[in-house]
Amino acid sequence: MSVHSTLKKEGISLIGQLNTMEINKIASNVSDKLSKAFPEHHLDKNSIFIAIARLNMYLADMEDPNAQAKYFYKNDTIYFNKNMDFSDINTLSMHECIHFLQSLKNDNGKLLRLGLYNMEGTKDNGMALNEAAVQKMASIACGMKPDTVRYYNMDFVTESPDYYPIETALLNEIVFFTGTYPLYNSTLYSNDIFKNTFIAKSNAKTYAMVEKNFDILFEYENKLGKEIEKLSKLVEDFNINKIRKINSRIADLKQIIQSKTLETQNLIMVECFYHSLNQVKTLEDIQELETSLLRFKNCIITTQDYTFYDEFYSDMSHRLYEKAEFIEKYGSILQVNAVTNELTTIEDTSYGFQFFKNMFKKFKLIVEEKIREKDF
Repeated sequence: MSVHSTLKKEGISLIGQLNTMEINKIASNVSDKLSKAFPEHHLDKNSIFIAIARLNMYLADMEDPNAQAKYFYKNDTIYFNKNMDFSDINTLSMHECIHFLQSLKNDNGKLLRLGLYNMEGTKDNGMALNEAAVQKMASIACGMKPDTVRYYNMDFVTESPDYYPIETALLNEIVFFTGTYPLYNSTLYSNDIFKNTFIAKSNAKTYAMVEKNFDILFEYENKLGKEIEKLSKLVEDFNINKIRKINSRIADLKQIIQSKTLETQNLIMVECFYHSLNQVKTLEDIQELETSLLRFKNCIITTQDYTFYDEFYSDMSHRLYEKAEFIEKYGSILQVNAVTNELTTIEDTSYGFQFFKNMFKKFKLIVEEKIREKDF
């Protein structure tokens, strides 16, 4: 599909090209904010300025009222909404500039990666995970502060309350375990540092499932947006039956999004803390893990009837108590292992984690069944 056809399909109509002064103002703003926000990643302000300043930039009419900018990798061009305020670049415009900086192409100009989104090979996963990472970085670069929001009867904290709020909140749960450096480095430089770090803190299967769940969430949020748009058009052409059907689909989509969000959160929580539990060797390790469990509560997405975290915390506390008793009796597990080879890991078949694994399977089946039942 040509760039012109793509623009038309996405409701973007060109108005005119930006002049050199306007382009330089954007380049200066982006380079200054990014280099200051992420100094540990050695972003050279001058190099970013030169790269952004060389881009083609256009003003455009955009049908999507929320759209502020769009980067097209095929012609290295950014299209800005005609209402763009060039004096202070917003998070969405910063978002598209980061997409340009993270794009990795081969010698023929074929796009290979966009940060966490790897387009090589047979699997085409990771797009939503990358969008969340880019939006998180754009929000931080633009000075956004964490805010408590409510979507679909879920309460949570995010730096991006208006764009990808659920995905950025889930991403904050992941970086609780990985740290932010791997995420930002892989987002900027299109490498696997974040992926490998997350796998090291959980396992490869968990990473793949989280990556897939982000894409599913993104897909159903898009479907929800389209249904809401249909509903808004029916306000003028009032039809009670159509309105009821659309409202029913909207309610179903919101429920699916909530279920998939909590499933993803529970997966991150259990697998990462399960891994941490298996690394415990000393009483100091136990104290550190107990503190980590308590701190994680500040990250979680909650609903009125969400109890999973409390149940999980109770079971983890019991497991840590058992390990503490063993260490107090025999010494550090590392020393005991050297002689007896005991307690290297908490057995996968232990009651607590088998219980949570069974709960996961049931929860996942319920969500997948809801998705299969709905034909949007």
